[in-house]
Amino acid sequence: MPVVAVGRQSPRGVTRSDLLVSAHVSRNADVFAQILSLHVPVGSIVADVTWGKGIFWQKVPDGRYTVRATDIKAGIDCRDLPYPDETVDCVVLDPPYMEGFYRSKQAHMAMQGNYGSFRQMYSSGKAQESKYQQAVLDLYVAAGNEAARVLRHKGVLIVKCQDAVSSKRQHLMHVDLVNAYKKDGFYAKDLFVVVRNGRPSVSRILRQVHARKNHSYFLVFVKE
Repeated sequence: MPVVAVGRQSPRGVTRSDLLVSAHVSRNADVFAQILSLHVPVGSIVADVTWGKGIFWQKVPDGRYTVRATDIKAGIDCRDLPYPDETVDCVVLDPPYMEGFYRSKQAHMAMQGNYGSFRQMYSSGKAQESKYQQAVLDLYVAAGNEAARVLRHKGVLIVKCQDAVSSKRQHLMHVDLVNAYKKDGFYAKDLFVVVRNGRPSVSRILRQVHARKNHSYFLVFVKE
């Protein structure tokens, strides 16, 4: 039989250099807008369950998504959302991850006095049963479980978090969340690193034993 030569097909797509990368020295709002454009289709119902002052949304054009903005200050706990099962396309979660907000007594909580307004924006201001980094993780896990309930199949969960050193121990929060959310049926699809501008400083230090955290994460999960 005669051999028919098959020509080499040209690869599809175009050459680009403007790809979205995983690490940014930037503001949260800039990175968040890019994450939405990559992972959340226009017109989706997005529940931002820790809205605060809506800082994440500063660079997202109005009308691109149907945004449901709630937070603890408005009386809606991210662990107990007012939405029926599987009715939301995307959940945005950014609870306070400073362990100083989680104490067994209110008097011991961080951001007292002149910093009270900061605490009011990011924390419920109530004493917690658990404390330190375990209390932070407990809140994230409970909120993730609730997100799994309200998200549709293939729904997207966008989580902001930060690693920490507590009681001289390293706590890799982003690793803990990937492992915990896997139990709720979430697949860790993407990770973004946001590096703060400038260098952190402390008023007193005798000897440094851990690298000071100057970055945080956006984790992107998909409900399977």
